[in-house]
Amino acid sequence: MKKVISFFCLFLLITACISCSFSAFAAGESVNVYNWGEYIDQNVLDMFYDETGIKVNYTTYDSNETMYSKIVSGAASYDVVVPSDYMISKMAQEGLLAELDFNNIPNYKYIGDEYKGLEYDPDEKYSVSYTWGTVVVIYNTKFVDEEDVKDESVNLLWNEKYAGKILMFDNPRDAFGLALKKAGYSLNSLNENDWSEAQKLLKEQKPLVQAYVMDQIFDKMASEEAWIAPYYAGDAYTIQQDNPDISFYLPKEGSNFFTDAMCVLKSSQNKENAEKFINFMCRTDIALMNAEEIGYGTPQTETYKLLDEEVSSNELLYPSKEKLRNQTEVFINLPSNISMLQSALWTSLKVDGEESSTLGYDIAFYLIIGILALILGVNIITKQHRKRLYRTRE
Repeated sequence: MKKVISFFCLFLLITACISCSFSAFAAGESVNVYNWGEYIDQNVLDMFYDETGIKVNYTTYDSNETMYSKIVSGAASYDVVVPSDYMISKMAQEGLLAELDFNNIPNYKYIGDEYKGLEYDPDEKYSVSYTWGTVVVIYNTKFVDEEDVKDESVNLLWNEKYAGKILMFDNPRDAFGLALKKAGYSLNSLNENDWSEAQKLLKEQKPLVQAYVMDQIFDKMASEEAWIAPYYAGDAYTIQQDNPDISFYLPKEGSNFFTDAMCVLKSSQNKENAEKFINFMCRTDIALMNAEEIGYGTPQTETYKLLDEEVSSNELLYPSKEKLRNQTEVFINLPSNISMLQSALWTSLKVDGEESSTLGYDIAFYLIIGILALILGVNIITKQHRKRLYRTRE
């Protein structure tokens, strides 16, 4: 009898375990992830589902500002987002981020200490570092003269020789960052005159710019439709793999050093699943797959050890601490007056020229109408005058 009872208990235990293992599949659980474009190895999403039964609904954005606007508008429901440093600070201050339960993220132990407790999340409440990198200047060696790049300057983006072949960031923070550095100012200047001067530089550059882009840069640079562009080092490396004539450098005037991190929104309806996803992305084998696919710097210490030496020793992908200290600057969350000024100056920059062009067409249109009206009026007066002369003769 005892054997029967023991067997029955064992059966119940096994049944319970199987039930737990497949509960996620049965429940049709999911997690909604909102990430940058071209910023993940898609295979890991399928692997996460296969291992957990949690489906990843994955969508992308092209800038921090696009992501932020969509979140605050309430237009969609997301669980995991991947903002950059300054945007994490902003979203945390505005109460948009949930505090993480690190008991559900044991792989956090693999994240290097230099990527923890940073200025944007000093108490390690809201974020887990995903990748890091710098903004670089990319150029095509087939079309850009060596003489024009030997000093590795941001000025290449303003070189009139390459008018119509230059791309520019289609987001204000990165675009103004380059202009501020060109003018010799901090990326985080609190002086309104500095921002006005930076806008003046961007206006001077505008006639040279083929297009303001984000993810479109991949096709334009790889196909040689454009020859010069600023972008993120990890993506520059990816483009270089598709076109070996592509090269890039960290501008001597200085550049942005950024960290993108995984966060959970306070409005999340799947917080536990979101934390499971973050933990999964921090696992060594998964982080390695991801790092090899997207080319960005990994903060995962064990993953870094497994990288191909050609990648880990690449000074543009993994700059020395000295170079980062001397040649880069981290974005901070700007005070509201500067943030509003940046938005206004950016809008003015993008609209300027379009309005002028429209105005030019309007003037031409009304001028033609006026001339036609004048001709018509002269014809009418002439006909009336002839009628009078004819009657007078009669």
